[in-house]
Amino acid sequence: MERIKYILLALLLVVASNDVAGETAADEPVDTKSLIFEHIEDSYWWHLTTINERHISLYLPVIVYSKAKGLNIFMSSRLENGGNYNGFHLSGEGKIVEENPQGEEVRPIDLSLTKTALALIINSLLMIVIFLSVARWYGRHPRHSPPGGLVGAIEMFVMSVEDDIIRKSIPGDDYARYSPYLLTAFFFIFINNIMGMIPFFPGGANVTGNISITVVLAVCTMLATNLFGNKEYWKEIFWPEVPLWIKVPVPLMPLIELFGVISKPFALAIRLFANITAGHAIILALTCMIFTTVKMGVGMNAGMTVFAILLSVFMSFLEILVAYIQAYVFTLLSAVFIGLSRQTHHATPLQDSK
Repeated sequence: MERIKYILLALLLVVASNDVAGETAADEPVDTKSLIFEHIEDSYWWHLTTINERHISLYLPVIVYSKAKGLNIFMSSRLENGGNYNGFHLSGEGKIVEENPQGEEVRPIDLSLTKTALALIINSLLMIVIFLSVARWYGRHPRHSPPGGLVGAIEMFVMSVEDDIIRKSIPGDDYARYSPYLLTAFFFIFINNIMGMIPFFPGGANVTGNISITVVLAVCTMLATNLFGNKEYWKEIFWPEVPLWIKVPVPLMPLIELFGVISKPFALAIRLFANITAGHAIILALTCMIFTTVKMGVGMNAGMTVFAILLSVFMSFLEILVAYIQAYVFTLLSAVFIGLSRQTHHATPLQDSK
């Protein structure tokens, strides 16, 4: 009976809250698009919470250099709500701009500490603290001591990446020279993915959903692949074992292979960016469904609220799996690309038959 009372009380509270929300929503409809993009996109401040319709944010330093005004350093709070500081203001795209003598909006050199940049620093420091703690544990215990807790979890991930990805993808003993980069890339992506799912500070930033971050990671893989590629790798690009008419006089196959040198890391960047951004957008859209159905009545809103909560919980657990899968896939493909650049010989089918 007590449980039934609590359930009825909860239903009454839902109905009451829906009535209040319906009155508010009638005057102020929820801008779902703005809410979603506010979380996904970068910004010059970090919104923490809202209390009594008052937004509480962590304002970050703005550092811009303009040819006309020189170096300017100020807090982003001066730009909030359409603010203007020394001729600088936010454009419709959320970027700092100024007006030139012709009245046109131009962008200065922007070196500001944004939300994504701050989250990147915090998550990187967290990764350093974790690995220093793990290294200290191994330094204080005998060699064959079984680890537990966080140390055991980190060892499990390290062994999984090292044995299942790096050693199997990179031939010979070459894998050892690439292990530090590949392990760093895996944990960097995984930790940033997990931190992006935490709905409160210092989590919630869409770091790996920022195309700039994923492009830098992809460029690192491209450099590791091409700067240390052996002669056989470059031979397969500029003089592959194909019929001569495909290589001369028009270098068709070399052009295709050179295009692959660029397209492979580009695919890495887009895959990680798109999957993480899509996951965040879906969860936010499901949450906004609760508020957008207020005008449809109490019954419809209550049903959609339950549906949205259940589906959001399911998607959150799925995103934890996706956070690991995306880190795993990026590391796997990077190791495969590096391994292909370290092959000693690529046998043709005719040679294999002999």
